[in-house]
Amino acid sequence: MPERRRIVVFGDVIDDVVVVPRGPIRADTDTASSIRRRAGGSAANTAAWLGRLGAAVDFVGMVGVDDLERHRELLARSGVTPHLTGHPDLPTGSIVVIVDGEQRTMLTETGANAAMTPDAVADDLLDAAAIVHFTGYSLFGRPDDTALRSLIARAKARGVLVSVDPGSAGFLADFGAQRFLSAVAGADVLFPSLDEGRALTGLATPEEIVARLAEDFAVVVLTLGTDGVLVAQNPGENMVTEPIRIDAIDTEIVDPTGAGDAFAAGFLDQWVRTGDAAGAARAGVLAGARAVATIGGRPA
Repeated sequence: MPERRRIVVFGDVIDDVVVVPRGPIRADTDTASSIRRRAGGSAANTAAWLGRLGAAVDFVGMVGVDDLERHRELLARSGVTPHLTGHPDLPTGSIVVIVDGEQRTMLTETGANAAMTPDAVADDLLDAAAIVHFTGYSLFGRPDDTALRSLIARAKARGVLVSVDPGSAGFLADFGAQRFLSAVAGADVLFPSLDEGRALTGLATPEEIVARLAEDFAVVVLTLGTDGVLVAQNPGENMVTEPIRIDAIDTEIVDPTGAGDAFAAGFLDQWVRTGDAAGAARAGVLAGARAVATIGGRPA
């Protein structure tokens, strides 16, 4: 692992509206619900959890210009150094999250995130970093992945590790699995969920999925919800290790929004310190358990 410990995160910033109905949703009439407005975005959530865990973290993103100071302050409160740009025309991205137990339905407007480019991650940030982390939302809907490939190349040239959270099985299906894998070639760590792993490989079982993905990534951490996580490593020359299963922590699920983002933060915070993937996965599980116990995708 590099001696540097700063983590650079870039990508989506979102304003979430989290809706938890108090009963079955009734068509054409009212359904009593808990409705909360929370700052979100998969990449920004991960940065916020990293900051709350005590990591040195920079976040690069874009919001509507009217929301610039608000989002800067929210990130700073979590211990993040924000590098935000305000778009003069596009609004801050928004998602309505409808929570039903462990399931979520998300209605998404990308807003200013659509104008965010990996070129915004300056070389001086990479020079001080150990890891740069991003999500698939920085690729989806874009006609060209040249800037992302360039960022990965700039990071690797400086000895900076690269981690990727695919982000959305639905968007992966729209974008194309092979196109996604080609765009993130050279990354070191991949954090797919089980649905995302299936979308990327066409395989069914967790063991098959991590074995396949570990052919292309040094570390694959497959999140399995209440079944924990499965970790596989490829130390080189396609010598894929036997996968290690880390159990989930039994906890009340208030809102699963951001659990994967918190997991990635817990993993990266520990991994940058120790290089121990199994220990990092345990730290990620602990952070994920904290996340599901509160409404919204960021630390309370």
